[in-house]
Amino acid sequence: MTLLELEDVTAAYGRVQVLEGVSLSVPDGGAVGILGANGAGKTTTLRAISGTVRVGGRITFDGTDITKLGPEKVAALGIAHVPEGRGTLPNLTVRENLMVGAYLRRDAAQVRSDIDYLLELFPNLKERIGSNASALSGGEQQMLAVSRAFMAKPRLLVLDEPSLGLAPSTAKNVYDAIQRLRVESGIAMLVVEQNANLAFRIVDSAVVLETGRSVLSGSSAELRGRDEIRKAYLGG
Repeated sequence: MTLLELEDVTAAYGRVQVLEGVSLSVPDGGAVGILGANGAGKTTTLRAISGTVRVGGRITFDGTDITKLGPEKVAALGIAHVPEGRGTLPNLTVRENLMVGAYLRRDAAQVRSDIDYLLELFPNLKERIGSNASALSGGEQQMLAVSRAFMAKPRLLVLDEPSLGLAPSTAKNVYDAIQRLRVESGIAMLVVEQNANLAFRIVDSAVVLETGRSVLSGSSAELRGRDEIRKAYLGG
């Protein structure tokens, strides 16, 4: 079953056209990557889904047309966006950030259980549970951003450059935890990532964007086998 579908989506900032026609789909419980050079439109694609930029074309989520919906309504339908730069609330503690993620939920016992699960998944956060987000390292802030988004109990988690600015070992640890989160929760994911080797650890398929258009798509195995993908995104 298709959970999210973009059909010939366009978007612009003022007079500057950024997306010229992006099409992709994410199956329920699946994970899809978006690859592309800087300026290809990857982040704008995620903003289009989340309702933070005006778009043309058509975006549907679980059969509902969300093309013209604002971010609050998109989030309420079950899409959580972890933006580039993480977007944690710096003056709140780790626990308070997690509670903000769960602010629409009324299942208090399950909220507590989910916090315990995330603190086990990300042990660094357990050690810093009372610290303000501003005091965390870059890797810990990324862990917190992912965890806060998960606390909303979304059906789709949208991740923008989870490895950005992280040391290789830290990025690997973050991706290991994201992969475990996907497997254990069954949540669908859409992942923008410059480091395709990391992205291919968790996605089943990927779409390549060039100058605002989707130009290539396929399974992770298929794309890994293409010379142009290896040279452009896999260091080979």
